[in-house]
Amino acid sequence: MKIGYFTERPYRWLPEEEILKNHAFFAVSNRFYDRDKAADDYNYYLDENCYAEELGFDLVALNEHHGNPFCMGSVMNVEAAILAKMTKRVKIVLIGNPLPVIKHPLRMAEELAEIDLISRGRLITGWVRGAGSEQFFNNANPAYNREMFNEAHDFIVQAWTRPGPWRYEGKHFHYRHVNPWALPYQKPHPPMWIPGVISPETVKWCAEHRYPYIGLGTMLGPTCDLWDYYADEAAKQGYQASSENFGYLIPTVVAETEDKANAIAENFVYGGGQNAFSAPEYTMPPGYNSKAAIRALAKQPTGSWLGVSGEKMAQQMHGREAESVDYKEVHRKLVAGLDKVKRNYQVIAGTPKTVIPKIKAILNILRPGVFIMFSVQGPVSNEDRMASMRLFAQEVMPALHEHAKAIDLRDPFQRTPGSVALSAGVSRAPVSDRSPLKELGLR
Repeated sequence: MKIGYFTERPYRWLPEEEILKNHAFFAVSNRFYDRDKAADDYNYYLDENCYAEELGFDLVALNEHHGNPFCMGSVMNVEAAILAKMTKRVKIVLIGNPLPVIKHPLRMAEELAEIDLISRGRLITGWVRGAGSEQFFNNANPAYNREMFNEAHDFIVQAWTRPGPWRYEGKHFHYRHVNPWALPYQKPHPPMWIPGVISPETVKWCAEHRYPYIGLGTMLGPTCDLWDYYADEAAKQGYQASSENFGYLIPTVVAETEDKANAIAENFVYGGGQNAFSAPEYTMPPGYNSKAAIRALAKQPTGSWLGVSGEKMAQQMHGREAESVDYKEVHRKLVAGLDKVKRNYQVIAGTPKTVIPKIKAILNILRPGVFIMFSVQGPVSNEDRMASMRLFAQEVMPALHEHAKAIDLRDPFQRTPGSVALSAGVSRAPVSDRSPLKELGLR
């Protein structure tokens, strides 16, 4: 099993009340932006990822969002290029580039090829459709999002593997001359891992392409459902899905005492946390989600990634709450809600001694070949962030590697995803173990 480190690179200097007034991080005015503090943070986050390599993490993961202080990684390929030179060993995972809103897949193919070359083959690229708010920020038509995603992906693979020059005429993209002179170091191209929340279409697409699917902190029961759906689709493609086809990213904080860990973990709900990523009108623009995805979301009352949930859908239907708000009371409720997501194993906080059994339980249930620690959000000091990383790497990670080996969790480098053939008429093997859910009090 591979273990990775991830941070949203939050802007840590935004007053919480401003986020609560806006009902979300997205669309908070950038008049609160301080260039000197932002410059300090960008440089710190690059150093933090280098520190992750020093500590022994196998992977560092980057993502991208636009117009949102929740994540300052607005152009993650810039960060990836810098890290390609600053680091020596660690894999650089992109989860992922939002293909439909970038609108220039040939340039994307060149950028990523350069990163792979500079790193000498340490790039793992990934693709996303972009959050709903990204459609607004980048002036993209959400109704074409998925078909633009599919076409851009297919074009990039061709650009990396088909000798040029050649001409391309698609539905959404057109190029007179395709002949990139920056081609990936890895052949035929870098591995592709696809992050997701609850969209069945994304899971099906991953299984068809034999790409690993990275679950983004979804509830354990519904995540098992996604794994099963992937495995069923994989069986139709003639292969047995297993641990190498799955990864899981989960908010995690480790400290020397339980009290300190819990205090730091409160920053996972700072300003509303990931559920306040964007307001309902930006989260799910018309045409962005399929009917199947909306039905699945409606069944999740809270706790979905980036605020996409049944509760958010209800807010969208009935409008925003009144402007008269007691922000201290809102913050109190947010902190109280943190206890719920801890009980649901969607936030892991504690000392190494208490964190290890919780993560082992997740590994037992989901059996992922990749586990990614999502570092804390909010105005947490550099010292506390680095202490959490150090305690996880030095005291938690060895136990997880040992446990993963004991239960045979193979990663995508130990066994190629989609390489285990499944004979016709033979039932697929289980890909998760739901039996501990009841014992943990989970559905």
